[in-house]
Amino acid sequence: MSADNSHDTVTFGDSTNDRPTGRSIMRGIRGTCPACGSGKLFRAWLKPVHECAACGEEMYHERSDDLPPYISIVILGHIAVGGFMMTDMIMAVEMWVHFAIWVPITILAALVTLQPIKGGVIGLQWALKMHGFGREPDKVQIDGSSF
Repeated sequence: MSADNSHDTVTFGDSTNDRPTGRSIMRGIRGTCPACGSGKLFRAWLKPVHECAACGEEMYHERSDDLPPYISIVILGHIAVGGFMMTDMIMAVEMWVHFAIWVPITILAALVTLQPIKGGVIGLQWALKMHGFGREPDKVQIDGSSF
């Protein structure tokens, strides 16, 4: 092994970089197709299109499931609890005032961030060729045997 490790790279999936992960995630966050960046990713608030109108990439098999809400809860939980605690340190107010401030902010922030987070997860799945985005079905491996 050489002393110069500057050329060592870590890859996920196959070794070709035909699907850059960062670019795919950013395209998904913007609500565009992770493959071409020009077609719309969502046909409704959280419903992805069946396929991209611009490039024809199929999106119906995406499986983001519960990850976007979990990410949203982690991010917004830190913001809401931190904001609540800082507000309580600065001014002593009744609990109903905190509820009047932080409940609407948290609900609105969750509604605004959920679609971009889901788009980013779909972009990540596309870049890593997960759940049918690699044009072949996922293989399940149990006890060394592939199914």
